[in-house]
Amino acid sequence: MTTAGDSKPDGWYLDLMAPNTRGPDYAWLDPSSLYLNAQALSDCVSDLVKPFDSVQIDMVAGIDAMGFILGGAIANHLKKGFIAIRKKGHLCVETEAVDFVDYSKHSKTLEIRKNPFPTDTRVLIVDQWIETGGTMAAATQLIEKMKGIVAGIAVVAMEEQEIALELKQKYKLVTGVPSHLQPQINSQYLNSFKQFDK
Repeated sequence: MTTAGDSKPDGWYLDLMAPNTRGPDYAWLDPSSLYLNAQALSDCVSDLVKPFDSVQIDMVAGIDAMGFILGGAIANHLKKGFIAIRKKGHLCVETEAVDFVDYSKHSKTLEIRKNPFPTDTRVLIVDQWIETGGTMAAATQLIEKMKGIVAGIAVVAMEEQEIALELKQKYKLVTGVPSHLQPQINSQYLNSFKQFDK
């Protein structure tokens, strides 16, 4: 959040996100562009953790793969441990798994190592983006399958689709998107994209 004397508006770092230039097989934008700017990354992390000031968080989980960057940064900010929620086949230890359908309409599987934390550990789940909500829903199922408690969800942005809205109703879900920019997120086009046409 902006503070007194800070000239940057809330969510200013969202303007750094680049549009897709590689066609329909890719996501419609690249949120990781904002990570190139140290202040943008710092402000984004601060904005995402601030609403959880009064919430008990014991551990942070990040979703493969871009959620590792933001989740790791948030875990470090909060001085908490980090657990990786991986795509199928990348962990060399015993795992639990959940199948789901992601934004590309393909069936996928998320995995987490068995017994990653004590029962009732309160976990903040972090990812870069929620498009349809399928991936995040699978991540919440994994945490609960491990007898953890989902303390909240933090993402750069969320498109207001059915499963995503259900997650927002069920859990404390925080994004870095000011309300006036949410319609642009939902339409999958940011006015700031015009700067990339120059």
